Amino acid sequence: MSCHFRYQQTNRKRTAILSVGAVLLLISIGLDLAIGASSMRLPALLSALYAGPQATDIDATIVWSLRLPMTLTALFVGTSLAMAGLQIQNITQNALASPSTLGITSAASFGAALSISLGLSVFSQFWIATATSALVFALLVSFAIYFLSARRGMTPETVILAGIVVNFFFLALQQVLIYRSSPEVAQIINGWTFGNLERSSWLAVALSATLTLVIAAFLLKRSWAITALTLGEERALSLGIPVKRLRVETFFLSALLIAAAVAFIGTVSFVGLVAPHIAKLLLGEDQRFLLPGTLLAGGLLMVLSSLLAKFISTGAIIPVGIITSLVGVPFLLALLIQHCARRST
Repeated sequence: MSCHFRYQQTNRKRTAILSVGAVLLLISIGLDLAIGASSMRLPALLSALYAGPQATDIDATIVWSLRLPMTLTALFVGTSLAMAGLQIQNITQNALASPSTLGITSAASFGAALSISLGLSVFSQFWIATATSALVFALLVSFAIYFLSARRGMTPETVILAGIVVNFFFLALQQVLIYRSSPEVAQIINGWTFGNLERSSWLAVALSATLTLVIAAFLLKRSWAITALTLGEERALSLGIPVKRLRVETFFLSALLIAAAVAFIGTVSFVGLVAPHIAKLLLGEDQRFLLPGTLLAGGLLMVLSSLLAKFISTGAIIPVGIITSLVGVPFLLALLIQHCARRST
């Protein structure tokens, strides 16, 4: 069997996996739209979707005003965080790295909380100030991690420990903000830490979708360069890839994705860690397939978390950030055990 035939066979298998993932995601989206305080059968759901946002019947109002924005926000926030997590792992060459384990999510969350506590707005829009503040702090921590991981003698475990320190530092700062704020503002900030899809809106859907699709297209164009970088910095340099510029660009785009996700629905942990590893397990390291696979895995994780939140608590929706943390903590523990076992052999 020739290498070319095996390569084609592998790519066909990867394409089939991506197709199955897309079908599963569509089914999950349909279930998330149908299930809620008042469940809908498939014909009623399709009729409500077909009726459009201008329809006045109760099913169409529920779907277009409440459920569809929440489901689509979950989808695009999940893809954003998954894509950010994958790129952080690529650039740091650290399988344990993610927005949450490196403290980037908590820094962005603190930035958003600071904006909320100060009552900042841009053009009378509070969400713009919240997103900008989250981005600034996400960028600060992202580039601090970038320079830290570039230093000689810094092992992946040391970088993760530094991320844990950063995480607790910004969590402590956020607690100080909550303590010093009025009860009303403290309640808003507290609610922000849970990753609540009830904050979803069509504006959040439009912005997160645009950001995700534009950045995904940008990164797909650089898939060959990023794949080469994952094989080692020396090899990437020998192929003429501008490694430093690629890393800076990728960290900036990752911080932008994280800040947008935090600004829209608050803190959601571990999606950026779990989704890339699921995609790598199924698709390998080729970025042409890994990036779309990671997007599908991230979207699927968030939509399934939204579904699980509805099943756990009927009537009152549990914030989706709690569900992702419950899934992510044992997954991180398993990764740490596997990583330590691999280094000891």
